[in-house]
This record gives sequence, structure tokens and C-alpha cells, in this order.
Amino acid sequence: MIEFNGVSKHYDGLRTTIALKNVDLQIERGEFVSIVGPSGSGKSTLLNLMGTLDRPSEGSIRIDGRETGALDDTEITLLRRDKIGFIFQFFNLLPSLNCMENVGVPLHLRGWPATKVAARAKELLEMVGLGRRMDHLPDELSGGERQRVAIARALSCSPPILLADEPTGNLDSQTGLEILGLIKELQQQFGSTVVMVTHDSSVAESSPRRIRLRDSRIIEDSRQ
Repeated sequence: MIEFNGVSKHYDGLRTTIALKNVDLQIERGEFVSIVGPSGSGKSTLLNLMGTLDRPSEGSIRIDGRETGALDDTEITLLRRDKIGFIFQFFNLLPSLNCMENVGVPLHLRGWPATKVAARAKELLEMVGLGRRMDHLPDELSGGERQRVAIARALSCSPPILLADEPTGNLDSQTGLEILGLIKELQQQFGSTVVMVTHDSSVAESSPRRIRLRDSRIIEDSRQ
């Protein structure tokens, strides 16, 4: 599903910054993987490359069998739209849209008719336990509820890959555990491949597979 071969990423300025160095990695369809490591170790860079939000300086990346280096910007955008869902630490919900409308944004971008968008958004919000909050704006929700909306939005197009950047990092510990449990439950239901960046050791330890980075390299790849 996700394959890195000799991938490096550096940024050139007054001095060159190496963000990721010579990474080989393969993540199979349906896996649940946590990525851990200190700040500056390359976690976010790795996730951005998986999400096609950035391109490698060296090496090759394949997403669902497609070599991303062979794709132009339009093809990359379509790959991201069709194959990848994103969950962010700070939710990234549109403040002027209610829950239904926020979940429906990706579907409108795909050209779905309004009635089908509404039905899908309602289905997903009920699935994440927000059936009674559909017409609420983000500011009327708790942090955990906002993250549930963000998860519903990420799943709106049933993407085979779900990338989560610190999805519990802005929540209290109990709410974080609830969100982690929800992600795992939905991952099993949808069969998505989940890759999650986290600083929370308890979150990482509960994952079937853990990848640890340090100094822009993978230093551990363990399964439990």
C-alpha cells in the first residue's frame, strides 16, 4: 500500500537541512502503524511524503501501486483526493460550516449531488456518535467532538489510507483514549491502512506496529 525505497528529503537554503535520510519502508494494506520519535526526528516529513503533500529529494515512493515521482501535479492531487484521508491535531474544520457541511466538503469537491452528500455525512456522523450534533458549528463542540467530525470528514470518501498527525495531542487523556478507540474501530470496519504520528507513548504502545525515528532515520520497526 505504501512503499519507500531509499527516500531522503532535504531543504536547501543558507545551509542544507536534512529532514529524512535514506528511508526504506513498506506498509501493507490494512495495517495500523504508529510513528514516534523526538521533535525534529522526521515524523512530520515522513507523514507529508506519505500524503503526497511533499516530494522526496531522493528515492522513490509508491502509493497503492503508483510511483508518485511519475505523476504530474494534477495526477498527484487526484491520487491524494481518492486514496488518502487526513486527520489533524487541530481539527482544521471550517468554522462557518456546521458538522454536516464540514463532513460533506470532500464529497462536494468530487461532484456528488447534494442529497447524496447529506446522506453520507449523516451516516458518518451517526457512526462517530454525533447524530444529535449535525447542525452544530465547530465552536459549539468540545475538542473530542471536533475530532470526531474531523474523523468523519476524513472517512467521507472511504479512502484506503488514513494519515493521522497527533490526533489525540490536543485532547485530555480520557478523550484521547476514546478517539484512539474510535479510530481503531473504524479502521477495522473500513479496512483502511492507518499511519499515525504521536508523541503519546501509551498510544504508540497500543499499536500493532511501531516505527521509531531519530536524527532523520528509522531506528526501530517493531510489531506486537
